[in-house]
Amino acid sequence: MSSNTDRHQTAAARYFEAWNATEPEALAKAVAEAWAPEGSYTDPLADVTGHAQITAVIAAAHEQFPGFVFRPLGAVDGHHDTARFGWELVNEADGSAPVAGFDVVTLSEGGRILRVLGFLDRVPAGA
Repeated sequence: MSSNTDRHQTAAARYFEAWNATEPEALAKAVAEAWAPEGSYTDPLADVTGHAQITAVIAAAHEQFPGFVFRPLGAVDGHHDTARFGWELVNEADGSAPVAGFDVVTLSEGGRILRVLGFLDRVPAGA
């Protein structure tokens, strides 16, 4: 495994750690570790920049889907400063996954996220 692949996998692991943090302090810390200060997150429902706004988007997802966790789908694929990976939002109680998508992530030289472009492949009606 190349160090470049390790870099992509490490960034994805930090990303999922942030999305799965539910306590405010843990969430803020995980976002700061995963994203560069000027980092951004864009999907069909959000377009935000900076740690505070990214933290707010993640907290809102947990409010909308309490008891759910983000889980990677498949391997992380990457080259240069770009990685992509699939994910699903899984109900810990029954294992259902009503939301799924994939993200394309641009990394800084230090391996922190500069930009996320998220795509939603499966969303429940009314969400």
